[in-house]
Amino acid sequence: MSTYKDFSQAIRIVFLCIAVVIITASTLFSNRLARELANEERKKMELWAEAIRFLIQEPADGQSDMQFDYSLTLKIIEGNTNIPVILTDQDNNILSHSNLNLSTKHPDEDLAELSSELIERGQCIEVRLAPDLVQYVYYSDSRHLKMLKYFPYVQLAVMFVFFIIVIISLTTSKKAEQNKVWVGLSKETAHQLGTPISSLLAWEEILKMKDIDPSLLSEIQRDTQRLQTIAERFSKIGSKPEPKPEALGPAIDNAVRYIKGRSSKKVSFTTGLPDNDVVVPLNIPLFEWVIENLCKNAIDAMDGNGSINISVADAPDCVTIDVSDTGKGIAKNRFKTVFKPGYTTKARGWGLGLSLVKRIVEEYHHGKIFVKSSELGKGTTFRILLKK
Repeated sequence: MSTYKDFSQAIRIVFLCIAVVIITASTLFSNRLARELANEERKKMELWAEAIRFLIQEPADGQSDMQFDYSLTLKIIEGNTNIPVILTDQDNNILSHSNLNLSTKHPDEDLAELSSELIERGQCIEVRLAPDLVQYVYYSDSRHLKMLKYFPYVQLAVMFVFFIIVIISLTTSKKAEQNKVWVGLSKETAHQLGTPISSLLAWEEILKMKDIDPSLLSEIQRDTQRLQTIAERFSKIGSKPEPKPEALGPAIDNAVRYIKGRSSKKVSFTTGLPDNDVVVPLNIPLFEWVIENLCKNAIDAMDGNGSINISVADAPDCVTIDVSDTGKGIAKNRFKTVFKPGYTTKARGWGLGLSLVKRIVEEYHHGKIFVKSSELGKGTTFRILLKK
């Protein structure tokens, strides 16, 4: 169990490290590309601004037509197809614009709004036509540059989703493996118990024909019936038993009576049951197993000396069952750990009792079980909630 847990933890750490490396590398690479693309767009806008200046200005005396190739200038201006840009005068009145993606219904309103955003947030290039005449080119990042800037965040989200899927897959795989272990162990135990139980039943019939003390025979019959009950419980763990409406009180009394008869006289048992019969969906053999396991754990926690109290509260929608002891108590950070397979404080314990209890309550009775309260050195209360 510990090896599997360590392996699962190692796999998670490896995937996390891989994800961090990929995200870091891609973020650095994307930022570098974004800076280079931003510089290229800046150069394009400077060239665009220069083309505007050439187009607006008249050729100076003595300059050839080659120096003022209007067709080339127009190609430069028209070549900008993806960078939002506006040309304004000194008072920020719009003279020209391009790539602003205006709507057909309210183009003037959209132009005013988008132009205002470009002037406030965009980048500016000055176009000086004369010593006292200046125009301004305002532009923003192209759609491709914006997408490139957002790419690391998108990749981070994708990697996060991937990591979550990996964790869920590992958890599901672990749970499926645990289920296979539970089912296999249960079926094998029930099968192994079947042969000696059949033999004991045959010996009972033989002993009945002999002159045997009836009290001794009665004890043998009780123990044989107990073995049959245990085998039945294990066989039900391997299947999917459906709870039926049953009275809760007799099931609790029967489980307490069995544990009480096999525990120290220094352990006292008290039960607080409602006056009326509380009927809930139960699988009697499995639910009695829950109460017995909780009581056994309580007796171990008290070192065979203390008191166990079982109280039942009947509410309109559910029934609450509290099992309290005066044992060693559980640290608060262990409230959930105690239900995990393999957790035990006993030198020779398997750590399956409370795990089995949780499985029976939650999977077979669709209820809940948790540590309601605990104090070190004073005791613990487990709470079971069953739907009515």
